[in-house]
Amino acid sequence: MHTFPTQAVILAGGQGSRLRPYTDDRPKPMVEIPGTGTPIIGHQLSWLAAEGVTDAVISCGHLADVLQEWLASADLPLRVTTVVETEPLGRGGGLKHAAARLPDPSEPWYATNGDIWTRFSLREMAAFHAERDATATLALARPRIPWGAVETDAFGHITDFIESPPSPYLINAGVYVFAPAFTGMLPDRGDHERTTFPRLARERRLAGFPLPHGAYWRAIDTAKDLTEAAKELGAQAGG
Repeated sequence: MHTFPTQAVILAGGQGSRLRPYTDDRPKPMVEIPGTGTPIIGHQLSWLAAEGVTDAVISCGHLADVLQEWLASADLPLRVTTVVETEPLGRGGGLKHAAARLPDPSEPWYATNGDIWTRFSLREMAAFHAERDATATLALARPRIPWGAVETDAFGHITDFIESPPSPYLINAGVYVFAPAFTGMLPDRGDHERTTFPRLARERRLAGFPLPHGAYWRAIDTAKDLTEAAKELGAQAGG
């Protein structure tokens, strides 16, 4: 019987420069998905709460006051604490700074990047993590290639055109399960993806959880991503 994490960190300090002008007056996680009336962070908090999370720590940076004002006025489905980076600590340092505010440092925890909009079973991912006795588990997505692909035969004749096929590679989906010991392995400053993760991979303590087939996942990086997300939401509502 697994006990599932009930605490999470959301990294919401990014500048979101590629989402301008949407991010001129708000941090990236405060950008609304068109047609929903709710910012990305609102969707994330609802998802975490539905997956059994009772406490979330949000790491803020760029325009932190806008995010804090929204949190203060919103009807939130879980307890939320915010921590503000007064100076840039890097992704690993920011994660460590936020994790220090989790209510129970002896228990595992989830983390997600503040620009990810997704729906899948975090409990399944936590069970996968526990079964492998991993120190850290990354969700893995297979995004679609943004271009049309061309298939050829051995002689060089074009045999088919495929619009936006799935990538042959899995990528880090920006959602994580961490064992309690992971916090102490994070750098005080810098990027854990260049230090902590490679070390854990060498020690076979880093696991990768492929998102279930059909699970919705999108990173909101550009204005086009917002438009696509709204379109996909409309298709889901109509389907």
